[in-house]
Amino acid sequence: MSDVLSGLTALGDPYLISLIILTTLVGTVIGLLPGLNATTGAALLLPFTLTLEPLAATVVLATIYGSATFAGAITAILINTPGTPASATTCLDGYPLAQKGEAGRAIGVATVASTVGGVCSVLFLLFVGPFMAGVAYKFGPPEYFALTLFGLSMLATIGSGSSVKSLIAGAFGVLLSTIGVDLLTGVERYTFGTNMLYDGISFVAVMIGIFGIAELLEQSTRLHVVRKIVAMKAAKLPSREDFARIRTTILRSTGIGTLVGILPAEGSTIASMIGYNEARRFSRHKDNFGKGEIEGIAASEAANNAAVGGTLVPTLALGIPGSPTAAIILAGLLTQGVRPGPTMFQEQGEFLGVLFAALLLANLLFLALGLLGARVFAQITLIPVRILWPLVFIFSLVGAYAIRQAPFDIYVALCFGVIGFLMNRTGFSVVSLAIGLVLGGMIEQRLGQSMSMFDGNWLMFLTRPIAVVFFVLTALVLFTGPTRRGLQKLRRSTA
Repeated sequence: MSDVLSGLTALGDPYLISLIILTTLVGTVIGLLPGLNATTGAALLLPFTLTLEPLAATVVLATIYGSATFAGAITAILINTPGTPASATTCLDGYPLAQKGEAGRAIGVATVASTVGGVCSVLFLLFVGPFMAGVAYKFGPPEYFALTLFGLSMLATIGSGSSVKSLIAGAFGVLLSTIGVDLLTGVERYTFGTNMLYDGISFVAVMIGIFGIAELLEQSTRLHVVRKIVAMKAAKLPSREDFARIRTTILRSTGIGTLVGILPAEGSTIASMIGYNEARRFSRHKDNFGKGEIEGIAASEAANNAAVGGTLVPTLALGIPGSPTAAIILAGLLTQGVRPGPTMFQEQGEFLGVLFAALLLANLLFLALGLLGARVFAQITLIPVRILWPLVFIFSLVGAYAIRQAPFDIYVALCFGVIGFLMNRTGFSVVSLAIGLVLGGMIEQRLGQSMSMFDGNWLMFLTRPIAVVFFVLTALVLFTGPTRRGLQKLRRSTA
């Protein structure tokens, strides 16, 4: 609590306050624009955060994450186009309610649900993060290797596509992480005689490519799409009757979102889907879902915003990203020389205190932005894509070049832009590639340390109970996840 109090005191710094307000506005705009999302925004801004102090850089990326996730609801409700994938389920009831002339009511419900979900998840991070760090503090290299392997196995559960393709994409990311000089042996790998690959491939350039430029190529195929906005007067707070109807749904979805966010590689999109489905299952108004039911809006928005804080729990306490955006935040921390993990809560409590306080402030800003600025922000969604995406392209190239001021990184970004576009078109997950790239170096390092401890004897892993538990969980995810999906597809095709 002393760290939190010192964090709240640090928010008295005008520079930090201004930074939080500015990045909340920027994140909101990113979340509003169809095609852009929290991951893309964080990837594009990552190069520019490297010029900031570690704390300011982390606050910027975390605030972008939360505000972009929140803002996606506005476009979902007003133009039936989710600003972020996490708001896709908000479209199901938000847009039908807006068509009935109640857009202000829908945005009010979404704003309150988002704020409650976000604040509760930050409080959860505040109290559960140190507990997880305390447990992980007793981990050695074998336990960390098993945990990281479990994180990679969770790629099999990402999205609704093929589990095998997700794992292949993750393995490709791990392969990319081996480029450069092996720190344990000093051997050069896949450098092809160029010094630009001596330190490995640029993570930032890859992220900009697969999330920014790939989305630009995808959006170029949709230039004919014309968006129309539903008219609205102003957003308004839920009435007493509305709040009584959605409060249980908000609390349930907040819990679901937070817990789903903790699972490595899951994130806000899956949290919103599960939250929505559970709300429909428990609701007394099942027949209204899909026709403008406020419980559906509240469930989706509470879950996806609660997942933001949830994903930061394993990211900060264990060094395992809970979502693709958390993977970018983790990369930003590592680039700044900040090492996430159990020692972070022991040695950098003041740093985390300021981060928690900044996230709480950002979530309260969502409430003001949603209620007072929704009508103005909605007009941003009508920016022609012929203007928007060339600007994103230029911004992407500048960001790729800015890290090392090397033209080679621009080529890397362009190359992975094409790769990301083709992966999306063929059903391979770019999210899996990103997480595999982040975790690849960790798993290799921890495996090398473990084998040094065991004098090369693999069987010694079986003498570590915690590691064995994670190995069993990994096997369960790999064998039950794809099997369950296969059975579901078989039932659908039979039906």
